[in-house]
Amino acid sequence: MAHPLLIIKNITREGPGLLENALHTHGIASLTADISRGDEFPDPGNFKALFVLGGPSSANDDTPVMNRQLRQIEKALSDEIPFLGICLGMQTLVKAGGGKVLKCPEKETGFIDPEGVPYRIDLTEAGFEDPLFAGLGKSFPVFQLHGETVELPKSGMQMLATGSRCQVQAVRAGKNAYGLQCHFELTQEMFFSWLDNDADLKTMDRNLLTRQFEELREEYTATGLALMNNFLRIAGLA
Repeated sequence: MAHPLLIIKNITREGPGLLENALHTHGIASLTADISRGDEFPDPGNFKALFVLGGPSSANDDTPVMNRQLRQIEKALSDEIPFLGICLGMQTLVKAGGGKVLKCPEKETGFIDPEGVPYRIDLTEAGFEDPLFAGLGKSFPVFQLHGETVELPKSGMQMLATGSRCQVQAVRAGKNAYGLQCHFELTQEMFFSWLDNDADLKTMDRNLLTRQFEELREEYTATGLALMNNFLRIAGLA
């Protein structure tokens, strides 16, 4: 019998965040593999759903670890295993599905772009109708932390949300595989850990970032939890 949920960490500090809260609420068991610490990426066919997190690696890295990750995600797509990828997890989904991963024209980092405009994503018509965003609005403030973006393949994937700088912000591949470029899983504990450890965030004004997070925290948490619960319902786990 398949286990409920497999969680893949690409780096230790980027954990499941709000997904963990949703799992606890529903009493759903999970297995976490931290491939940055040498864990193998298990066969996704042994699980009912797959959740792949972010990290500083690139989907274009020609390493045994990344090549195995892409193969396992390709298998999950082929077997129609419900999938949710965050940041790098979205990029590996797109590459495994035949798309491209490219350098961003400029990195997206934090809550505000270089011109002082808050980062937001806007749902496409398909995104607004998709069950991943059920019960939510059409536009959301987001936290960004990435230097790469994606180009979708000509078929098999659909854009669900766009951004003003890096356009592709949410996608669906096939029936039930999703990717989110921004970090809707973010919790306060994770946020402070990233401020302490991420090279790009460490160059920024920590006090300003903290104020921006506090201003958004209630709305951001509600949106993130709704997305995680929607995914668990799509996966048939909640």
